Amino acid sequence: MWAEMLGKQLGHPTRTVAGWLVSRYLKAYNRILEESAVQLCGIQPGHTVLELGHGPGLGLQSAAKLLTESTGRLIGVDYSAYMHQTASERLKEFVASGKVTLHHCDIAAMPLADSLVDRVFHCNCYYFWPDLRKGATEIHRVMKPGGVMVTVLRLSSVAAIAAKRVLPAENWRPEAYMTALRDTGFTDVRMEDIQHKHITIQAIYATASKSD
Repeated sequence: MWAEMLGKQLGHPTRTVAGWLVSRYLKAYNRILEESAVQLCGIQPGHTVLELGHGPGLGLQSAAKLLTESTGRLIGVDYSAYMHQTASERLKEFVASGKVTLHHCDIAAMPLADSLVDRVFHCNCYYFWPDLRKGATEIHRVMKPGGVMVTVLRLSSVAAIAAKRVLPAENWRPEAYMTALRDTGFTDVRMEDIQHKHITIQAIYATASKSD
């Protein structure tokens, strides 16, 4: 019972005591992953950047500081109304200026134009998608040709949580996600170990390849 409840809150935090605790956990646990993802995806000052499942907004905050040109734009999407509200408050100045736009929506149905974004990043996110292929298809749709996506995870921790049946099905396995990415038009899909201080984390890279 507790594992099912924890899994639901990790995937979709709500404004409850359990949701608040999960939010606190995400802030502490995800900071390293978020900052690494922002660094690894190669954001340029004028890019349009998308974060999937932005949670409390730590990654958005880091990415926004890199978009120093007037054309630089940052978009965040999250399925949790609680996380959407939390991130909106954290980034209210960026939102007010128009540099950041946040959407409360499903990753598989984003209200974004085709071929819009240069970079996509996300952390601790894809394991909760009910359909990896559908999610990957939507990500590919909104990316410009040659755009790069990076997702960062600490595989040892994810595997330990999955062993307690907190995560749904087998979607947590990187191989499943990487297969979905390849099947939906991404190229150069690969996973690398990244050393962050004394912690080893994993980064999955993929490039959007689109025919004319």
